[in-house]
Amino acid sequence: MIAIRLLIPSLCLAVFSLANAEVVRVEITQRSDVAATGYEQIVGRLHFEIDPAHPRNRIIADADLAPTNAAGRVVFSSDLRILKPKDARRSNGAVWVEIPNRGGKSGVNNFITKHGFTVMQVGWEFDVPNQKDKMRIKVPAARQKDGTPIRGVVSAAFTPDKRMEQVTVSDLADYPPVDAAGPDSRLIVRAVSAFPAGKELPRSQWRLEGQRVTLEGGFEPGKTYEISCLAENPPVAGLGLAAIRDAVAWLKHDAGSLAPVRHAYAFGSSQCGRLLREFVYLGFNTDEQGRQALDGVMAHVAGAGRLDINRRWSAPRKVAAYETASYPFADAAQKDPVSGIKEGVQENPRVTHRPKTFYMNTAAEYWGAGRVAGLSHTTPDGKRDVPLPDNVRSYFFAGTQHGAATFPPTAPAKDGQLANPVSSSPVVTALRLAMHRWVTEGTLPPPSAYPRLSDGTLVPVAKVRFPALPGITSPRTATGGPRLRNPIWPNGAGAGAKLPLLVPQVDADGNDLAGIRMPDVSVPLGTCTGWVFRPASMGAPHEMMPLRGSWIPFAATREQREQAGDPRPSLGERYASKEAWLARVTDALQRLIKQGCLQAEDLAPLQKQAAARWDWVTKRKPL
Repeated sequence: MIAIRLLIPSLCLAVFSLANAEVVRVEITQRSDVAATGYEQIVGRLHFEIDPAHPRNRIIADADLAPTNAAGRVVFSSDLRILKPKDARRSNGAVWVEIPNRGGKSGVNNFITKHGFTVMQVGWEFDVPNQKDKMRIKVPAARQKDGTPIRGVVSAAFTPDKRMEQVTVSDLADYPPVDAAGPDSRLIVRAVSAFPAGKELPRSQWRLEGQRVTLEGGFEPGKTYEISCLAENPPVAGLGLAAIRDAVAWLKHDAGSLAPVRHAYAFGSSQCGRLLREFVYLGFNTDEQGRQALDGVMAHVAGAGRLDINRRWSAPRKVAAYETASYPFADAAQKDPVSGIKEGVQENPRVTHRPKTFYMNTAAEYWGAGRVAGLSHTTPDGKRDVPLPDNVRSYFFAGTQHGAATFPPTAPAKDGQLANPVSSSPVVTALRLAMHRWVTEGTLPPPSAYPRLSDGTLVPVAKVRFPALPGITSPRTATGGPRLRNPIWPNGAGAGAKLPLLVPQVDADGNDLAGIRMPDVSVPLGTCTGWVFRPASMGAPHEMMPLRGSWIPFAATREQREQAGDPRPSLGERYASKEAWLARVTDALQRLIKQGCLQAEDLAPLQKQAAARWDWVTKRKPL
């Protein structure tokens, strides 16, 4: 049944009441054309009701303590955004569920319109700021059975890059202190960010006011501080997982669907890639009717981590350095020598429908911030490779950081290294098309490409053969940090145990040997890393900057490199000319196109990009 409640110029509020569905009501607040693309945008809100006792919902933390309506169901709602062809005949029958990263919105690009995909975004994250341009979910707070508030201690960590006396801790925005001056308020400082041990600062030296922490004498750059305080009314954060599941079910199966589709694929990057791994792990890819939700999942730059969302006092918006990886790490069930548990991300009793899955990681997910991507395809102790399930592919983008830097690259400080500009974006787009064809046609995607222990392309960090470069600290001291607690296991599944750190082995230049190697890596102009140490001017030069990498260009001539003490051959020693180098770049690009890792239309733009990089490197002044 459709009831149009309000109609005014340029705004139409339509309310759809749906029967026998987890999506019980749909509000449409805006419909508009998307420029000259032939697409329209639908903006509104989805209203959900779930039975907390349903077998598919009992996994949601604190769902049994959420308030219910007269029918005994938990009520919540999410922002909705759909981009679809105006002419239904242009639709290819598939939707990309683009998971909003901290509430961000995605657009319509040539790839979407060319192939006729629909795009849907649904708010899933309760702690996104309540702003007009952000997508969020409204969930109830859990309360004690007698209706009294639930209280508990929350904490948040931060690492300043410069000295300052006051810091605003955004992770506390949804958990304001109940008693800022009470005994539960503590401030700890530590010199190593990966592990929680540290020194508690005397209460007389600092104060907490809302989200603001003020320290007498100022916070030291490079040190990691952790603030704790007593909070109350924890949101039922795990309802965000149900929102994604039920929105997909509505779009695919409900008669009131605003964009009917047969297939659904989810793409999530970073925080959202970790969310998708958690979504599958907890069994949310099967809806309340027993149907498969997502046919395909692309988890980008998630490493072996998952999102710590389904627990009391969750803070999914935080960057979560060294707070992402809890057992299990791999998809296939592996016996954990630490906890004694045996399960996998996709092989456990909760998972009924396993989506076709692409894991895509940069070097940064292997090296830093506790993402320990190597454990996604090894045993939990990091000693043996394990085969990927038939429905899973893993792609490693050699020589890349968490997100490519702009070009020309800059450094975070005058004494820092240049950021890494190597981009995997065109490969990701090609893999999106490969996912669609795998699901709809059965066409196999490109083979997995990732480093392995068995061939020496994946090694314990102490065995990486990174060359001794002037001014560059050896990365062999890096750590994977500790395991995060898995909240569904009473013992935390080995929480706090030290994570093995396995990293890609490199060649004599320091470039990664395995994976999908863009010409920046296979025909290099420099060394491309997925790690970089903090500049001394920002404090803690012994610490790596989370998820960042560096680009260390080669010297132009032999004389320049010898003067600098650089063991890597110069550009002049490697390549006869710019034209000869560009010919090798073209060969590398054509191989990637043949492998299905790039599209033919990528050739010319990437050739142009390569030429610009040669010019910049050869004209820059030597350091």
